[in-house]
Amino acid sequence: MSGSHSLIEILHGFAEQAKERPLTLGEAVDALDETAYAFVAIILVLPFLQPIPLGPLTVAGGLTFALLGWQLLRGHESPVLPQRVRSVALHEKTWRLMVKVSIKAIGFCRKFTRPRLTHLVNGHLGRQISGTILLAGGLLMAIPFPIPLPGNNALPGLAILFYCIGELEEDGLMVFVAVFWLIVTLLYFMAYFLVLSFFGQEALAFFNGN
Repeated sequence: MSGSHSLIEILHGFAEQAKERPLTLGEAVDALDETAYAFVAIILVLPFLQPIPLGPLTVAGGLTFALLGWQLLRGHESPVLPQRVRSVALHEKTWRLMVKVSIKAIGFCRKFTRPRLTHLVNGHLGRQISGTILLAGGLLMAIPFPIPLPGNNALPGLAILFYCIGELEEDGLMVFVAVFWLIVTLLYFMAYFLVLSFFGQEALAFFNGN
């Protein structure tokens, strides 16, 4: 099972199943190819591709991606999700929304993706790169912020999304796009903490002065 068209068909199938009753993420993952880390990661990352901070949900999601990355780096053939994540049930409306978002994201990416540098997304090297990006993106997403930061889930989510689409389309160039978003995320977070530290010191100096 491979390719972006397969992903859309799979999500449509999940939406149909959810007509009868809410479909859990665990049931969805179990229905996928046991080695389909990219499919699992895309399905999980879609809800995070929004600028609104999701609080503890973002932290939990980030740790889940980091776990998937660690499993890949350790050579696990099948993705294993935490039971709490597996038990999350999604209604038909949510699955339909995920299909809509997937079509838009994949449609945009397919304007410039094509098979190239395939060694970066296939074989042992591809698994190592995939694991590293999932681990790094997940850890960045899992960073808790004392003050909500817009985009703290979307930026690392974009890194994960672009790599996974690159794997589905066998486009190794997407590795560099994913790394770009990881760097942007890191710089954005560093700027946030620097500003927070500056104003914190200013506030402390103000109160000490009084």
